[in-house]
Amino acid sequence: MCVLGHYVPSFIRHAAHYGFDCIWLDLEHRMFTDREVQAILAYFHLADIDCMLRPPTLEKSRLYRYLEDGATGLMIPHVSTPEKAKMLVDAVKFPPIGDRGLDGSGLDADYFVGSDVDEYVSAANRETFLVVQIETQEAVENAEEIASIEGVDGMFVGPGDLGMRYRREGAGRSVDEAMATVAKAAEKHGKVWGCPASSLERMKKLHGMGARLLAHGGDFEAMLNILKQSASHFDEMIGS
Repeated sequence: MCVLGHYVPSFIRHAAHYGFDCIWLDLEHRMFTDREVQAILAYFHLADIDCMLRPPTLEKSRLYRYLEDGATGLMIPHVSTPEKAKMLVDAVKFPPIGDRGLDGSGLDADYFVGSDVDEYVSAANRETFLVVQIETQEAVENAEEIASIEGVDGMFVGPGDLGMRYRREGAGRSVDEAMATVAKAAEKHGKVWGCPASSLERMKKLHGMGARLLAHGGDFEAMLNILKQSASHFDEMIGS
Protein backbone atom coordinates (compact mmCIF):
# COMPACT_ATOMS: atom_id res chain seq x y z
CA MET A 1 0.00 0.00 0.00
CA CYS A 2 0.90 3.68 -0.20
CA VAL A 3 0.03 6.60 2.05
CA LEU A 4 -2.32 9.56 1.55
CA GLY A 5 -2.55 12.43 4.00
CA HIS A 6 -4.18 15.19 1.96
CA TYR A 7 -7.43 15.64 0.07
CA VAL A 8 -6.21 14.62 -3.39
CA PRO A 9 -8.85 12.44 -5.10
CA SER A 10 -6.69 11.93 -8.20
CA PHE A 11 -4.02 10.23 -6.05
CA ILE A 12 -6.49 7.42 -5.37
CA ARG A 13 -7.10 6.75 -9.05
CA HIS A 14 -3.38 6.83 -9.85
CA ALA A 15 -2.58 4.41 -7.00
CA ALA A 16 -5.24 2.01 -8.25
CA HIS A 17 -3.95 2.32 -11.82
CA TYR A 18 -0.41 1.39 -10.79
CA GLY A 19 -1.55 -1.73 -8.98
CA PHE A 20 -1.61 -0.79 -5.32
CA ASP A 21 -3.99 -2.93 -3.27
CA CYS A 22 -4.67 -0.36 -0.58
CA ILE A 23 -4.09 3.23 0.51
CA TRP A 24 -3.35 4.11 4.11
CA LEU A 25 -5.42 7.25 4.73
CA ASP A 26 -3.79 9.06 7.64
CA LEU A 27 -6.14 11.14 9.77
CA GLU A 28 -4.01 10.87 12.90
CA HIS A 29 -1.40 13.37 11.74
CA ARG A 30 -3.37 15.11 8.96
CA MET A 31 -6.57 17.14 9.16
CA PHE A 32 -9.72 16.25 7.24
CA THR A 33 -13.24 17.49 7.91
CA ASP A 34 -15.97 14.88 8.31
CA ARG A 35 -17.45 15.83 4.94
CA GLU A 36 -14.04 15.56 3.26
CA VAL A 37 -13.64 12.06 4.68
CA GLN A 38 -17.07 11.01 3.41
CA ALA A 39 -16.36 12.47 -0.02
CA ILE A 40 -12.89 10.99 -0.45
CA LEU A 41 -14.00 7.51 0.65
CA ALA A 42 -16.40 7.47 -2.30
CA TYR A 43 -13.39 7.85 -4.62
CA PHE A 44 -11.90 4.67 -3.18
CA HIS A 45 -15.04 2.80 -4.23
CA LEU A 46 -14.98 4.38 -7.67
CA ALA A 47 -11.36 3.30 -8.15
CA ASP A 48 -11.96 -0.12 -6.57
CA ILE A 49 -9.07 0.15 -4.12
CA ASP A 50 -9.10 -0.54 -0.39
CA CYS A 51 -8.75 2.17 2.24
CA MET A 52 -7.00 1.54 5.55
CA LEU A 53 -8.03 4.58 7.56
CA ARG A 54 -6.04 5.66 10.62
CA PRO A 55 -8.49 7.67 12.73
CA PRO A 56 -7.82 10.58 15.08
CA THR A 57 -10.22 9.24 17.72
CA LEU A 58 -11.18 6.17 19.74
CA GLU A 59 -14.83 7.19 20.08
CA LYS A 60 -16.82 4.04 19.35
CA SER A 61 -19.56 5.48 17.15
CA ARG A 62 -17.08 7.54 15.13
CA LEU A 63 -14.90 4.50 14.50
CA TYR A 64 -17.64 2.41 12.98
CA ARG A 65 -19.00 5.45 11.14
CA TYR A 66 -15.77 5.48 9.12
CA LEU A 67 -16.64 1.93 8.06
CA GLU A 68 -20.21 2.97 7.26
CA ASP A 69 -18.82 5.80 5.13
CA GLY A 70 -16.79 3.31 3.09
CA ALA A 71 -13.41 2.62 4.72
CA THR A 72 -12.32 -0.98 4.19
CA GLY A 73 -10.53 -1.14 7.51
CA LEU A 74 -9.12 0.83 10.41
CA MET A 75 -5.59 1.04 11.75
CA ILE A 76 -5.47 2.22 15.36
CA PRO A 77 -2.27 3.75 16.76
CA HIS A 78 -0.70 2.93 20.13
CA VAL A 79 -2.41 -0.32 21.04
CA SER A 80 -0.22 -1.68 23.82
CA THR A 81 -2.56 -3.99 25.75
CA PRO A 82 -4.96 -6.81 24.93
CA GLU A 83 -7.63 -4.90 26.86
CA LYS A 84 -7.41 -1.98 24.45
CA ALA A 85 -7.42 -4.34 21.48
CA LYS A 86 -10.58 -6.01 22.79
CA MET A 87 -12.21 -2.60 23.25
CA LEU A 88 -11.49 -1.81 19.59
CA VAL A 89 -12.89 -5.14 18.41
CA ASP A 90 -16.00 -4.37 20.43
CA ALA A 91 -16.31 -1.05 18.61
CA VAL A 92 -15.82 -2.12 14.99
CA LYS A 93 -17.10 -5.71 14.72
CA PHE A 94 -20.72 -6.78 14.79
CA PRO A 95 -21.93 -9.53 17.13
CA PRO A 96 -21.00 -12.21 17.89
CA ILE A 97 -17.42 -10.90 17.58
CA GLY A 98 -17.99 -7.36 18.85
CA ASP A 99 -20.73 -4.87 19.66
CA ARG A 100 -20.80 -2.47 16.70
CA GLY A 101 -24.01 -0.53 16.25
CA LEU A 102 -26.22 -1.32 13.25
CA ASP A 103 -27.35 1.24 10.70
CA GLY A 104 -27.10 -0.30 7.23
CA SER A 105 -27.85 2.84 5.26
CA GLY A 106 -24.25 3.89 4.56
CA LEU A 107 -21.98 3.47 1.57
CA ASP A 108 -20.69 0.18 2.99
CA ALA A 109 -24.20 -1.31 2.64
CA ASP A 110 -24.84 0.36 -0.73
CA TYR A 111 -27.27 2.62 1.11
CA PHE A 112 -29.39 -0.44 1.91
CA VAL A 113 -30.36 -0.96 -1.72
CA GLY A 114 -31.48 -4.57 -1.89
CA SER A 115 -29.60 -5.39 1.29
CA ASP A 116 -30.39 -8.12 3.79
CA VAL A 117 -29.42 -7.24 7.35
CA ASP A 118 -27.92 -10.61 8.23
CA GLU A 119 -25.96 -10.77 4.97
CA TYR A 120 -24.71 -7.22 5.53
CA VAL A 121 -23.56 -7.96 9.09
CA SER A 122 -21.76 -11.14 8.04
CA ALA A 123 -20.11 -9.41 5.09
CA ALA A 124 -19.02 -6.45 7.23
CA ASN A 125 -17.34 -8.73 9.79
CA ARG A 126 -15.69 -10.73 7.02
CA GLU A 127 -14.68 -8.00 4.56
CA THR A 128 -13.62 -5.14 6.85
CA PHE A 129 -10.50 -5.31 8.99
CA LEU A 130 -8.95 -4.04 12.19
CA VAL A 131 -5.20 -3.46 12.35
CA VAL A 132 -3.57 -2.40 15.62
CA GLN A 133 -0.28 -0.55 15.79
CA ILE A 134 2.59 -1.90 17.87
CA GLU A 135 4.50 1.21 18.94
CA THR A 136 5.66 0.67 22.53
CA GLN A 137 7.79 -1.79 24.46
CA GLU A 138 4.66 -2.91 26.30
CA ALA A 139 2.93 -3.64 22.99
CA VAL A 140 5.82 -5.82 21.83
CA GLU A 141 5.73 -7.73 25.11
CA ASN A 142 1.98 -8.25 24.65
CA ALA A 143 2.18 -9.03 20.93
CA GLU A 144 1.20 -12.68 21.21
CA GLU A 145 -1.79 -12.00 23.44
CA ILE A 146 -2.93 -9.16 21.17
CA ALA A 147 -2.57 -11.39 18.10
CA SER A 148 -4.68 -14.09 19.74
CA ILE A 149 -7.77 -11.87 20.01
CA GLU A 150 -10.58 -12.69 17.59
CA GLY A 151 -11.41 -9.62 15.54
CA VAL A 152 -7.85 -8.29 15.46
CA ASP A 153 -6.92 -8.95 11.85
CA GLY A 154 -3.39 -7.56 11.77
CA MET A 155 -0.57 -5.78 13.56
CA PHE A 156 1.45 -2.90 12.15
CA VAL A 157 4.75 -1.92 13.73
CA GLY A 158 5.39 1.82 13.96
CA PRO A 159 9.21 1.99 13.74
CA GLY A 160 9.37 5.74 14.39
CA ASP A 161 7.46 5.70 17.66
CA LEU A 162 8.85 2.35 18.76
CA GLY A 163 12.45 3.27 17.97
CA MET A 164 12.13 6.62 19.73
CA ARG A 165 10.78 4.92 22.84
CA TYR A 166 13.43 2.22 22.80
CA ARG A 167 16.17 4.86 22.66
CA ARG A 168 14.70 7.02 25.40
CA GLU A 169 13.80 4.10 27.67
CA GLY A 170 17.10 2.26 27.21
CA ALA A 171 15.29 -0.90 26.16
CA GLY A 172 18.46 -2.59 24.96
CA ARG A 173 16.84 -4.07 21.87
CA SER A 174 16.32 -3.02 18.27
CA VAL A 175 13.19 -2.39 16.23
CA ASP A 176 14.11 -5.34 14.01
CA GLU A 177 14.15 -7.60 17.07
CA ALA A 178 10.71 -6.28 18.00
CA MET A 179 9.50 -7.00 14.47
CA ALA A 180 10.71 -10.57 14.77
CA THR A 181 8.64 -10.93 17.94
CA VAL A 182 5.56 -9.51 16.19
CA ALA A 183 6.14 -11.71 13.16
CA LYS A 184 6.29 -14.82 15.35
CA ALA A 185 3.08 -13.87 17.17
CA ALA A 186 1.28 -13.13 13.91
CA GLU A 187 2.30 -16.44 12.35
CA LYS A 188 1.25 -18.41 15.43
CA HIS A 189 -2.24 -16.93 15.44
CA GLY A 190 -2.81 -16.64 11.70
CA LYS A 191 -2.74 -12.86 11.55
CA VAL A 192 -1.01 -10.52 9.12
CA TRP A 193 1.59 -7.95 10.10
CA GLY A 194 3.70 -5.24 8.51
CA CYS A 195 5.21 -1.78 8.76
CA PRO A 196 6.40 1.12 6.57
CA ALA A 197 9.31 0.35 4.23
CA SER A 198 11.34 3.18 2.77
CA SER A 199 13.34 1.25 0.18
CA LEU A 200 13.21 -1.82 -2.05
CA GLU A 201 15.88 -3.51 0.05
CA ARG A 202 13.88 -2.92 3.22
CA MET A 203 10.73 -4.22 1.56
CA LYS A 204 12.50 -7.42 0.52
CA LYS A 205 13.82 -7.99 4.04
CA LEU A 206 10.44 -7.46 5.66
CA HIS A 207 8.65 -9.59 3.08
CA GLY A 208 11.14 -12.35 3.82
CA MET A 209 10.19 -12.07 7.49
CA GLY A 210 6.55 -12.65 6.58
CA ALA A 211 5.31 -9.06 6.44
CA ARG A 212 2.34 -8.63 4.10
CA LEU A 213 1.16 -5.15 5.14
CA LEU A 214 3.89 -3.06 3.54
CA ALA A 215 3.54 0.69 3.10
CA HIS A 216 5.85 2.25 0.52
CA GLY A 217 5.45 5.69 -1.04
CA GLY A 218 2.93 8.45 -0.51
CA ASP A 219 1.73 11.92 -1.40
CA PHE A 220 4.06 13.78 0.99
CA GLU A 221 7.07 11.81 -0.20
CA ALA A 222 6.09 12.30 -3.84
CA MET A 223 5.79 16.08 -3.44
CA LEU A 224 9.11 16.26 -1.62
CA ASN A 225 10.93 14.20 -4.23
CA ILE A 226 9.54 15.95 -7.31
CA LEU A 227 10.24 19.41 -5.88
CA LYS A 228 13.79 18.39 -4.93
CA GLN A 229 14.37 16.96 -8.40
CA SER A 230 12.86 19.96 -10.18
CA ALA A 231 14.90 22.40 -8.10
CA SER A 232 18.07 20.47 -8.96
CA HIS A 233 17.23 20.84 -12.66
CA PHE A 234 17.04 24.61 -12.29
CA ASP A 235 20.36 24.60 -10.40
CA GLU A 236 21.97 22.52 -13.13
CA MET A 237 20.58 24.79 -15.84
CA ILE A 238 22.02 27.97 -14.34
CA GLY A 239 25.22 26.33 -13.10
CA SER A 240 24.61 26.83 -9.41
